[in-house]
Amino acid sequence: MRPRRLKNEINVVPYIDVMLVLLVIFMVAAPMMTTGSVDLPSVGKAPQAPAQPLEVAIKADQSLTFTDRAAGGQETSVSRSELKEAILSAQARNPDQPVLIAGDKNVKYEAVLSIMDELQRAQIKRVGLLVQPTGK
Repeated sequence: MRPRRLKNEINVVPYIDVMLVLLVIFMVAAPMMTTGSVDLPSVGKAPQAPAQPLEVAIKADQSLTFTDRAAGGQETSVSRSELKEAILSAQARNPDQPVLIAGDKNVKYEAVLSIMDELQRAQIKRVGLLVQPTGK
């Protein structure tokens, strides 16, 4: 009698059966799944264009200039006490008009923060920082 030799083959028939059963299950279940709908906003529904910002520039010698882009964009020099009044009078026309603070790169960060703090204490909303992107 001959000794029995081992086969080193894998029987893949059971794996194919399982794969076909899963395929049938997914084919039957796919039409039953409900799809979600997303309500995207359309361009025609936009209420209005965003307002031009008010700009406060802090120069290297810590002098302040105020620019109202919506009213022609003329730059005027102001003191700290006049700044709040100028912004509040400009925001009387449009209360949601943003205020951007642009500080010279040689100005201390503390000076920019003190201006921002004064504006926020005067109940001026939407105060932000204006930056210039670096060229790559």
